[in-house]
Amino acid sequence: MPGGPRATGRFGNGRLPPDFISEGLGLPPLVPAYLDPAYGIDDFARGVCFASAGTGIDNATAGVLSVIPLWKEVEYYREYQRRLRARAGASRARAIVRGALHVVSIGTNDFLENYFLLATGRFAQFTVPEFEDFLVAGARRFLASIHRLGARRVTFAGLAAIGCLPLERTTNALRGGGCVEEYNEVARSYNAKVQAMVRELRDEFPRLKLAYISVYENFVNLIDNPANFGLENVEEGCCATGKFEMGYLCSGGAALTCENADKYLFWDAFHPTQKVNRLMANHTLEVCYQQGIL
Repeated sequence: MPGGPRATGRFGNGRLPPDFISEGLGLPPLVPAYLDPAYGIDDFARGVCFASAGTGIDNATAGVLSVIPLWKEVEYYREYQRRLRARAGASRARAIVRGALHVVSIGTNDFLENYFLLATGRFAQFTVPEFEDFLVAGARRFLASIHRLGARRVTFAGLAAIGCLPLERTTNALRGGGCVEEYNEVARSYNAKVQAMVRELRDEFPRLKLAYISVYENFVNLIDNPANFGLENVEEGCCATGKFEMGYLCSGGAALTCENADKYLFWDAFHPTQKVNRLMANHTLEVCYQQGIL
């Protein structure tokens, strides 16, 4: 990350969409993690991240990589509000929470690190459509819970074309190394159910400004029309071989790493580059302004 070698918990070659969204709203360019001891409640009053890389809507997904489950993130959100009230007073704290944009992006790991990886037994418990319904119900409970805690402006991102991630292309090598269309079909089906759930929540909670962010279509546009975005490689990651390395196996000094990540859609075999994260953030802000979320 710019500014030194200190790790920030971001899986990529730079900033993530929430960072660019924060900057676009005139707030700090890096959103601090709630559990980072280098920051305090005064910092968190201007932006805070409760996310845990590798987690999912399904609590079992968090267990695969031993990360923080979604329910615990909600508990941290609740604790944060107690700290904020103690610092700023109840009225000011309520205004901060209700005025804040809550950015939610979750679900990919539930399918790729849980269900399809056969890691938790969910594949035996649910059919794919049933698992989609299970996740959508969990997402609905989550959104209702943060609404009860004061969230009024929320974006919920759909899945990308998860079958086109470099890691999935690599595992599909025997069939030519193209996108795993089965996974993309699941993403489209799940996204349709999420959109229906979002519409229902808007009706149920009239004061909740909730926007669905259509990541899938934007992702496919990047893959199909890379030159329009200054991209040259949309099939492999910039890091190392670009076929299977991700997370801690990747750094700017990893052997075979590309010279210019801005020419790539993916940083590693799973995560987009900073350039693409900026594009996704811009799209999110556009949707927010169009739908009156902001």
